[in-house]
Amino acid sequence: MRQKILITLAAVLALTTGVAVSQWFSSDFVTLDGEKHRWDDYQGQWVVVNYFAEWCAPCLRELPELNHFAGMTKETDITLLGMSYDRLSEDDLAGLVQKYAIEFPVILADPAPKMPNQRPNSLPATYIIGPDGKVVRQLMGEQEADLLLEIVTRLKE
Repeated sequence: MRQKILITLAAVLALTTGVAVSQWFSSDFVTLDGEKHRWDDYQGQWVVVNYFAEWCAPCLRELPELNHFAGMTKETDITLLGMSYDRLSEDDLAGLVQKYAIEFPVILADPAPKMPNQRPNSLPATYIIGPDGKVVRQLMGEQEADLLLEIVTRLKE
């Protein structure tokens, strides 16, 4: 009887440890630089996620503005992340980032990211995610750095 209890306790402990370790090492998304991220890591921060594609002329026109926005918000509680609308391989995405001089982290399509927003139906699309991890605002069309910062600042009030 005592042996059954010990075996049961060991099994429960192993299962609990396995779940905890799995949660510890799992991620919601991975960026091109190989960093694993969890949305919980951004608790209390504002995250701006921009969807773009190489075939989308307005997306390409707004990239310098997004680079500027990333620079403006570097030392703040606002993070900009990019997401290719097309499910590109890591190598293709790296080529795109280099070709268009994207200066902010870009999320890989594989492994499939867990996002707090729906995939947009049109581009460019920008989602503003609040400190609680929920989408606060969706912006469609090209964004300008100053206006985007103004929108996030107003939402923070």
